[in-house]
Amino acid sequence: MARFKPYDYGQAKLLPVRFEEQILPGTFEYTLSRVIDERIDLSIFEARYKNDEGGAPAYDPAILLKIILFAYSKGITSSREIARLCRENVVFMALSADSQPHFTTIASFIAKLDGEIVWGEVIGVGRQHQHADVRFADRRDVELALDLAAEAHLAEIDDRIVERSAAIHLFEDERLYLTNTGGDLRQRFRYTLPWARVTANQGPETQSRSLEHAQQGGFERIAEAGFRGCGARLADEALQLLLAPDCPSGTMDLLLMPDQMMLQIHESIGHPLELDRILGDERNYAGTSFVTAEMFGRYRYGSELLNVTFDPSRAEAFASYGWDDDGTKAEKVWLIRDGLLVAPLGARLSQARAGLSGTANARASNWNRPPIDRMANLNIEPGSSSLEAMIASIARGVLMRANVSWSIDDARNKFQFGCEWGERIENGRRVGVVKNPNYRGVSATFWRSLRMVGDASSFEVHGTLNCGKGEPNQAVHCGHAAPACAFSGVEVFGGG
Repeated sequence: MARFKPYDYGQAKLLPVRFEEQILPGTFEYTLSRVIDERIDLSIFEARYKNDEGGAPAYDPAILLKIILFAYSKGITSSREIARLCRENVVFMALSADSQPHFTTIASFIAKLDGEIVWGEVIGVGRQHQHADVRFADRRDVELALDLAAEAHLAEIDDRIVERSAAIHLFEDERLYLTNTGGDLRQRFRYTLPWARVTANQGPETQSRSLEHAQQGGFERIAEAGFRGCGARLADEALQLLLAPDCPSGTMDLLLMPDQMMLQIHESIGHPLELDRILGDERNYAGTSFVTAEMFGRYRYGSELLNVTFDPSRAEAFASYGWDDDGTKAEKVWLIRDGLLVAPLGARLSQARAGLSGTANARASNWNRPPIDRMANLNIEPGSSSLEAMIASIARGVLMRANVSWSIDDARNKFQFGCEWGERIENGRRVGVVKNPNYRGVSATFWRSLRMVGDASSFEVHGTLNCGKGEPNQAVHCGHAAPACAFSGVEVFGGG
């Protein structure tokens, strides 16, 4: 009978480990560790600690910087995951000298970290050491990575928070329009889109809160969007929704905030007024419109408070431009004035076919698509009511913000929208949060129930990245700005 060497999985063996020997020369972690130890001035951290005469010793900032930046270079941003790796992964154990900081310590350090201190030096690490898995391209990338991670960490306020996501989309677009008569038109655009979402769960109930902000411009748009600090706020609101009662049902007043007005404008004003849709061009794909060519100049689209403009001249708006993709100079045009339907969203070709005036809104998604009638910046002009006055005027109603679901027929007439956040209003006061708020209506009559329009203090500029239309399909971005608006006699209902 064959014989084999004996073994015992239950035996114990001590393995001596020198942490400095685990950080091998020539690796990214070796260079990172050396740079932080030898080239970065960390004295600024001294002022943050008040334990020179009393209190427990703090974790060395050099240790925390090493494990955090090494984790980020691997695409790891969770403070819990970083803490786990410091207990289980030999490289993290070596970088932290097996000090095993708690995840709350890591999260707190990230939230207070000032990118101005170290980024110039740390970026040099990536450039000296061209590893494929090092994801930092330049200083701004590192700063944005910290912003994203900080908001995700700050959202980790309760065990019921089950998902935290943050992103910042940055892109540029350059357009060249040439004609056979020597025309040469160049336009360049830059877009910044901070985004965050936090989801909470308890038993069968799941609720989310999000921030979406789409505008033209640079990094200044991130601060203007309220992105920094949004993680904890969104987490708190998601937890409030878990405990909130369902939205009441019935016919009542509806107060829509600007981030929901964006979709209301887009679906029940923008699409119905696209002239090619009115002429029947989109009936096989994107649909038709309840609006007809004969309505312009005579149809009451909304109450006298409704004033809607096509305005591609607003600098920060998501779909601003100087000329459309047919080379027509873009100017502000009133589409609805004092509730009366005045002009369609129609470019030169559709204007000629319909015999109507229009707008400079011929837009193509790319060089290999023809320009067609599209929304650009479609705005509701501010009114004269403060948000406080609108709330005070409501005897029974619901405030809603942030779209979560939508449905509308192919004529862009009958619609049903759901929102993330609701607040019940009774006798002119906000009396509590409600979850799963929804409302429905008919575009042809909904806007006639508009009874108060917010003033400039509640006016916000928003945008949507993808609006699909055309055969073959074209996805373009649109901008929509509006104040808060109050409607009467709207069918409101709850339910997930």
